[in-house]
Amino acid sequence: QLQASGGGLVQPGGSLSLSCVAAGRTVDIYAMGWFRQIPGKEREFVAAISWRGDRKGYADSVKGRFTISRSTSKNTVFLQMISLKPEDTVVYYCAARRRLSSDSVHDYYRGTNDYDYWGQGTEVTVSS
Repeated sequence: QLQASGGGLVQPGGSLSLSCVAAGRTVDIYAMGWFRQIPGKEREFVAAISWRGDRKGYADSVKGRFTISRSTSKNTVFLQMISLKPEDTVVYYCAARRRLSSDSVHDYYRGTNDYDYWGQGTEVTVSS
């Protein structure tokens, strides 16, 4: 249901943009986010955005360097990454939350358990 793309090899200090398209029953999708995972470790929060797009959250490690946004159609989320560092080398996963009646259009979420759908992952390598 989620298809991520945009990963690749970039030099330290470079930029890269990731995209994630939600297909199927997208009317049920509310907040969306990006996570990343080093093999053998837990998946960690990177950034998230509300359905309305007016509220965003970032991990401290990427704040000021990464920007999350979503399309006006609400079915695509983007992650623009600048000033990339070798420690950003990891597989990135997009996630989408299925709407609950209690959800607000302004809410975003930081936990992996808050999301219902996951993309297949796209690998980012930062190396000279």
